[in-house]
Amino acid sequence: MTGIQQYEAVSRFAQQGGTIYFAVLFLAGVIYALWPRHKDDFQRLARLPLEDDESDHV
Repeated sequence: MTGIQQYEAVSRFAQQGGTIYFAVLFLAGVIYALWPRHKDDFQRLARLPLEDDESDHV
């Protein structure tokens, strides 16, 4: 295997591995966000900017 062939093989592996890694990471985030157990937390956080109480701010 020449230097350029080795570079191409490593480059191809890194591209495919990175794509798979970020796809898995993205799917984990989507599953976490859509999991029914987290619904109440996300609804509470969605209303947070609309609250008038500023006593919690530092």
